[in-house]
Formats: sequence, C-alpha cells, structure tokens
Amino acid sequence: MQIAILLYPGFTTLDAIGPYESLRLSGGERTFVAERPGPVVNDSGTQALVAEAALADVPHPDIIVVPGGPPENLPLAPGPVQDWLKEADRTATWTTSVCTGSLILGAAGLLTGRRATSHWLYLEDLAAYGADATGERVVTDGKYVTAAGVSSGIDMGLTLVGRIEGDRAAQSVQLMIEYDPQPPYDAGSPQKAPADLVAEWRKIRAGEEGVTPSR
Repeated sequence: MQIAILLYPGFTTLDAIGPYESLRLSGGERTFVAERPGPVVNDSGTQALVAEAALADVPHPDIIVVPGGPPENLPLAPGPVQDWLKEADRTATWTTSVCTGSLILGAAGLLTGRRATSHWLYLEDLAAYGADATGERVVTDGKYVTAAGVSSGIDMGLTLVGRIEGDRAAQSVQLMIEYDPQPPYDAGSPQKAPADLVAEWRKIRAGEEGVTPSR
C-alpha cells in the first residue's frame, strides 16, 4: 500500500510528521512527495523534509496525506499540486488532510457537500469551498478523512489504521509511539481555552487577512 505525504514550500512540519509516525500499516510504504525530489523547507524556514519522489513519480497512491500550513503558503491556485491531487484522488482509496490541508482539498473541489474539519480559525474558509465544516477533531466522510489543527494528524493516522487493519493494530501503533496525551493545560480548543485568548487570536487572524473572522 503506497502512502503519499505531500510536501510544498511552507508546510507545517507536524502536519506531515504526525501522520507519518501514526499511519503505520502492514506493508505500507510511506513516501514524501513534492513537485520535485529534494529538501522542502517548512513554514518557519528552519527545517526541511526530503521529498523522495516527484509528484509525477507517484501518480496513483493508495492513501494521500495533505498537510497544512499558513494560508499564504497553501497551493490553492491551479498548478502542479492541484493537478496531481485531482488526478491521484480518482484512484486513491483514502484522501486525507491535516489542519489547513483541508483547504487544499477544498480548492481541488474534493470536499464539496462533504463533512470535513480544519484548524478552528479556518473553518469558515473551508465552508467557503462548499464543505460542511465542523469543529470535530477527526471527520470521516466516505473516503475522505480530515483532521483539525496540527496535532490531530496523529489521531487521523490512528483512525485510519483502525479502519484498515482493525482496532488492535491501531492500539499497537498508539502503544509503540506512546501516544498518551496528558497536556499541562486544558486549552487545546476554542471551547476550552480562555475566551479572551480565543478572541485575541481571532483579532490576529483578522489583522493578517484584513477582514473580520466572522465575515
């Protein structure tokens, strides 16, 4: 089973690495792909992952994983990434995303009329692509599996392992990566975080975009 994890300049590292570590399938071949092979720098400009193959070299993966990144870095416009994604999705068994990666799927027209999720600050952007945007951590609609912000990519990988190889296989992966979250703070969602902190980040988002988040 071929698993293609998309890389593009300015992606968020954990969005790609979380599924890479948790999406462990028997006989599964995990491959980082990009427009061309070689190092691809992340959103901070301080790290790079190496794409082992060009998009053209992996035309029909069984599983597609699309990581997110800051909105200005996302390959939303027509071009090589969008062309590959639309074509690869035709034969893929599963098409998945993490964080704002769902906006890339949305731009490709793959989530129209489907339930999906994204980072909480970008749910309205996702809905603008015709998706039924939810605030859930992992959402499955047919063959499309989308995960919310960054760290939820680990949950997405485990969810998919469970769907493909069963609960025990997923539990085994979870055990071996010792994924047992016990965060020091209970502020991991806008429902749990202090209201003023949520409001502050909405204002930051509004300032970056020049529009109000509620539009």
